[in-house]
Amino acid sequence: MRDIANVDLDSDDSGSILESGLCCEWENKDGSGMQTELGEENEEVMSEFYRRNSEPPTDEPVQEQFDFEYPAPRTEGLDHPSMPDATWFTNFLVSFSYTVKFFFARLRHILQLYGWEKCKGNVESEKYKNFVPLFSGPDPLFIRNIYRQGSDVCNRPVASVPGTLMTVRDRFTPDYGWTFEYKGTESRVLNMGSYNYLGFAQNRGPCAEAARRAIDQHGVSACTPSFNFRHNKVHKQLDALIAEYLGVEAAMCFPMGYGTNAMNIPAIVGKGSLILSDQLNHASLVTGCRLSGALVKVFKHNDVNDLERKLIQAIAEGDRTTGRPYKKILIVMEGIYSMEGTISPLPQVVALKKKYKAYLFLDEAHSIGALGETGKGCSEYFGCDPTDIDVMMGTLTKSFAAAGGYLAGTKKLIDAIRTRSHDIHYGTWMAAPVAAQVLSSMHIIMNKDGAGEGKLRIRQLLRNTRYFRRSLAQRGFLLYGHEDSPVVPLMTFFCTRTLIFCRETLRRNLAVVGVCYPATPLTKCRARFCISAAHTKEQLDWVC
Repeated sequence: MRDIANVDLDSDDSGSILESGLCCEWENKDGSGMQTELGEENEEVMSEFYRRNSEPPTDEPVQEQFDFEYPAPRTEGLDHPSMPDATWFTNFLVSFSYTVKFFFARLRHILQLYGWEKCKGNVESEKYKNFVPLFSGPDPLFIRNIYRQGSDVCNRPVASVPGTLMTVRDRFTPDYGWTFEYKGTESRVLNMGSYNYLGFAQNRGPCAEAARRAIDQHGVSACTPSFNFRHNKVHKQLDALIAEYLGVEAAMCFPMGYGTNAMNIPAIVGKGSLILSDQLNHASLVTGCRLSGALVKVFKHNDVNDLERKLIQAIAEGDRTTGRPYKKILIVMEGIYSMEGTISPLPQVVALKKKYKAYLFLDEAHSIGALGETGKGCSEYFGCDPTDIDVMMGTLTKSFAAAGGYLAGTKKLIDAIRTRSHDIHYGTWMAAPVAAQVLSSMHIIMNKDGAGEGKLRIRQLLRNTRYFRRSLAQRGFLLYGHEDSPVVPLMTFFCTRTLIFCRETLRRNLAVVGVCYPATPLTKCRARFCISAAHTKEQLDWVC
């Protein structure tokens, strides 16, 4: 099989990616190959394939060195991403299926209310019947009667490090998701669902050793908010290293990525300000915007024209409640969107924010480490000056295989957040071994050890991403997102199809993530693959 290092990433010729046109090629454990034309597989052949390929290929670290020039970003369609809707007939069928589900969910609720059917879930005690009900409204109805039936594809118990290969405990449900029982066995699966973009999710190696040493020296928890005892040596080093890596004046870390957004946006803007938020922003950004007290307006996803219209309107009309101009106008957006795999049109947005004197908050949770020649995210990917981004946010959970998040920008901004942030005053600071993990992985990415491993991981991630996307597209699957995004949503549209897809892939020792309503629009359910630099070409071929 051809080495992935020899694939021409800039070629649009799909024949340069796959060996034999529209063919799937697998290599069995005994070294023999089996090739099947797409659309002509019969059940006997596929059953034999899955029987002989029950275990995914082992993960072996990439050792080869190769010459590689990081390609220029492909900006076509960024401001109007290719996210085609399903046909009207598919939309009708999906809507009809949900209508039927909600009808029977309501019917079952009525039967349980009058005692004609026993509820297998938690019920409220009779002595509290005059209290405000705990289970009311559409949410419990959806969770108990619709989500529950597909809950076996969620919250799977992992019994190992979530690296390229991981161990999952086998379980089954005898009552359609009300209860689960373990079989007493485990399965070794290929992990295509974790945000392990650079492959640092390991229990051995320099990062694990750095975390172990931090436990010996500092323990596992600070047991106090950062405001009480300030930072220790590890945290000061991490803040300084992140600022150096991003090319800004200062940075500070927080113990939780979600809280970094939710607790700190209110420290930046408040009443009398305006937030222009992308339509598909993460829930943490939405929560932070709501908690800030500022007026929030939503612009269409990655649509710079709609953003400019709302900027012009905001400047022309001002705050209608006071009749005065807004104190601040903050644009909130992400680098890579985790459900769509789209990349934000950063250069155009930076131009708009300069033109209309607005501020920019960029969430690089999925792009830091995954985009740019040295992994610095969207600003490096597009060649933008990082100082043009007023607030740079990122998580340390994904590319750095740790936990928490950071905010970066000018020293004046970070000092202001340090005194106003609820997270600093009331939340426990980041655990020292977690900070040590980030320090070690960031040293590798920045090539401070001189080994060049960080740049190799970033290059390999880009190669794996483009190769995998083109392989799936060539087989006729509908994918969302940008070619360089390691988040690869495969559209199924139907919730039931997504559930079956995830069950069948797990049965074949492949772990993927299924995403359905309400995390996505009703008619845009999908399965989501996350690519890692640690994936080998044989593993990606095995998936396809």
